[in-house]
Amino acid sequence: MDRGEVEIYVEKEVVEEVENPVTQISLKEARKSDPEIEIGEDFVELVNPENFGRRLINIAKQTLLQRIREYEKRKIFEEYNNRVGEIIIGDVHQVTRSGYFLLVDKTEMFMPKSESIPREELRRGDSVRALIKKVVEPESSENEEVEERPKKKRQRVGPQIIVSRSDDQFMIRLFEIEVPEIFDGIVEIRKISRRPGERAKIAVESMDKRIDPVGACVGMRGIRIQSVVRELNGEKIDVISWSTEPEIFVPRALTPAKPVRVMLNYEENLAVVIIPDKDMGLALGRGEVNKELAQQITGWNIELIKESEYYQKSMEAELDLEEIPGLSPSVINRLREAEINTVEELKNLGFQGLLAVPGIGQKTAQKILQALNI
Repeated sequence: MDRGEVEIYVEKEVVEEVENPVTQISLKEARKSDPEIEIGEDFVELVNPENFGRRLINIAKQTLLQRIREYEKRKIFEEYNNRVGEIIIGDVHQVTRSGYFLLVDKTEMFMPKSESIPREELRRGDSVRALIKKVVEPESSENEEVEERPKKKRQRVGPQIIVSRSDDQFMIRLFEIEVPEIFDGIVEIRKISRRPGERAKIAVESMDKRIDPVGACVGMRGIRIQSVVRELNGEKIDVISWSTEPEIFVPRALTPAKPVRVMLNYEENLAVVIIPDKDMGLALGRGEVNKELAQQITGWNIELIKESEYYQKSMEAELDLEEIPGLSPSVINRLREAEINTVEELKNLGFQGLLAVPGIGQKTAQKILQALNI
């Protein structure tokens, strides 16, 4: 082999009577080379390639090349299947309608558009980081999401290595790279909610009371988190301190807004949050993304109420019927008989509800609503 020569061996089963000369050899013939061999054992015979015809040589050549390719594909599959969850750095070498092909150490990987960051346009030659999400074997049906290049003849492809820049694990790995406390396990990422490319919320907890988990992730002058933001194409990231108490965690999740009060309805899994009027836009976010992500990370349905509206309702709840201008004592008595005692209860009743009160007609109902400015 050191001289570039190839030796070919064939393995045959030793039998008493040969039925298949390709896979079997008689005991008598085998003992000419190995006197101690017995029936049932394997006999290895050196084959002289000079005895091959041209057709057999071509078949042997193609078979050998095919086995080498299959071995290479298997090695690639095993290597990268063990690296699922790792971050790689690759160069974009082809852009298609359905995704990007990257080259990493001469190995091709594919990032579907669904795994790229929205509104991020990569070009050929760009160097990017991505997460190895999964490795799909050639015959797997999962290959359907992989871009098929136009070919004159369909060929059997090797393992498909799918990478992602929008997966939550990609963000987690980036924080592990930028924040030593996360990599060392001192600070733990408890939960993430994201709208990739737009906004994300990440809840963190410190295993060491001396270390502020939010400060560790943000870094001095925001240097750590800005590195992650730049890698994610400007995605805004809110880092919040984890808590198992919803009355604490829900207001934190609505950052950058600063809620003044939260009321929890455990039966309906509803958190009613009072927000300063000036912060309502922040609490909702563009397209209500901030509220949506807060609901995802807390697991609570959230209802936002402006502070001014909340106090107005509170005042109305305490306002007696006698304080409503224009209501006669007889009308007030009829309302009280129907167990309506406050302005808030009256407003909730509405026009049809007032008509259901004994002694209240359409004209009286209209006067009541006019007095309430409804």
